[in-house]
Amino acid sequence: MSYRDVRERNESAWLLKKNGSGMEHGLRRDMRRFEDTDEVDLVIIGCGAGGATLMQRMARQGWNVVCLDAGPFWDPEKDWVSDEAGSHKLYWTEPRQIGGADAVPLGSNNSGRGVGGSMVHYAGYTPRFHPSDFRTKTNDGVGADWPITYPDLRPYYEDIENELPVAGENWPWGDPHSYPHTAHPVSGNGELFQRGALSAGITAKVGPVAIPNGRFGNRSHCIYRGFCLQGCKVNAKASPLITHVPDALAHGAEIRADSMVTRIEIDQKTGLATGVHYVRDGRSRFQKARMVAIAGYSIETPRLLLNSTSARFPDGLCNDFDQVGRYLMVQGAPQTAGRFDQEVRMFKAPPPEVSTEDFYETDPTKPYKRGFSIQTVSPLPITWAEHVMAQGYWGADLRNYMSDYIHWSCLGALCEFLPQPDNRVTLADQKDRNGLPVAHFSYTQCDNDKQLVKAATGVMERILKAAGADEVITITRNAHLVGGARMSTDETNGVVDSDCFSFAVPNLMITDGSVLPTQGSANPALTIMAVTARAAHRLSARGRSGR
Repeated sequence: MSYRDVRERNESAWLLKKNGSGMEHGLRRDMRRFEDTDEVDLVIIGCGAGGATLMQRMARQGWNVVCLDAGPFWDPEKDWVSDEAGSHKLYWTEPRQIGGADAVPLGSNNSGRGVGGSMVHYAGYTPRFHPSDFRTKTNDGVGADWPITYPDLRPYYEDIENELPVAGENWPWGDPHSYPHTAHPVSGNGELFQRGALSAGITAKVGPVAIPNGRFGNRSHCIYRGFCLQGCKVNAKASPLITHVPDALAHGAEIRADSMVTRIEIDQKTGLATGVHYVRDGRSRFQKARMVAIAGYSIETPRLLLNSTSARFPDGLCNDFDQVGRYLMVQGAPQTAGRFDQEVRMFKAPPPEVSTEDFYETDPTKPYKRGFSIQTVSPLPITWAEHVMAQGYWGADLRNYMSDYIHWSCLGALCEFLPQPDNRVTLADQKDRNGLPVAHFSYTQCDNDKQLVKAATGVMERILKAAGADEVITITRNAHLVGGARMSTDETNGVVDSDCFSFAVPNLMITDGSVLPTQGSANPALTIMAVTARAAHRLSARGRSGR
């Protein structure tokens, strides 16, 4: 592909400041601005992986697009710091309730606040789902079948991998494929993973990370500072904030930050969405639109639908068959650390850089279905302290472990927990600052989930011990929300169709992780963007009416 083609496809990389130090503020200052009374072609709620991708695609098609986000419009150069505690403002910390037998803490690793969404503080890891992920019910007797197949997404996976772009070794699992950029150098943590995997007879590969291997346009090269989970200050790591957002602004889209959408308006005669109610600067407003797309992710999207009641939808928008909020999933994400005599300094690299998917598929010799992946992870000091305290160490023992931090290597698993109807979002009695009921998220693991965590922990311990660890510790945790408004073949089993259009409201779309019927053992960001890119392509074919 020629330089001209690469630049056209990745225009945003040349829209950043030329010295690579941050956002080009002229794009924000001079962006097109619509009035609330303008009936725009499309209003999007949420500017993360799904919302920003849809916005960029439709702006390039010449559509009048407004994207509303509840959080701020971040400036990496000014707002992000090399400080773990100082980065908590990137997380969604508005009130929520949790429950169930295995309640899932919400915040830092499964939601984001501001333009760019949770991808501003994701680890940068971008594997694809496997072909088997789309047929787990048929092939394995668990989960659900998607209304689309892997080949339907393959070209969009390729597009997004090139747009971010992604670096990594040739990938042998699932649908074997290569990446636009070669793999990054491997850190001490990655080297230990490779050593242990080789000794244990496990295949390990470097990547894929959404970080170009070298400079790319006006984006700086990775400096391996290890703060991907706290925001990439140098803009080497791809996130919508520095990839699809600048491109969308350059093509005429508007982003309204600090704008909390409270309800979607439906015309009771036509059954069509007419716009959204939102609060900005303490004032209630209404944006007219021909079409509405929700991209608030797996907690806020169901919450918004359930709060958007009317005579037509007394139990919540698109909830005729009690599907809104159901089948919400997390991935089991235990982390196992091993101590080595030599210094590891696991923080000196992107947190995930070496991975194995040898255990991704269902193994008929095991008592559980589906599987897990394993990656390097690199908890920073505060998170590392939480790991150690979870083992019961306090006082002098905790100080000793913290002093020994540079000698530890850490691996993390992603276990495919299964979709269950009672793992869901409902509305709580508690109200937020705008007087709206907050989300209540109830979650309980099934036996298959628990068996996967146990199996994954055993493999991580085996790898670390094979690499020479003289002590191992494990903490159980969760990551990556998906589901809650899943796509299906019909409205009795889901909320949207295969093109992400609502069954109940013809001009309403949902383009975020809530539409995923299963979650695989892969980080979901790439799949969310690919699903949205496909939906945008299908929307373009339908035209501005959306029908």
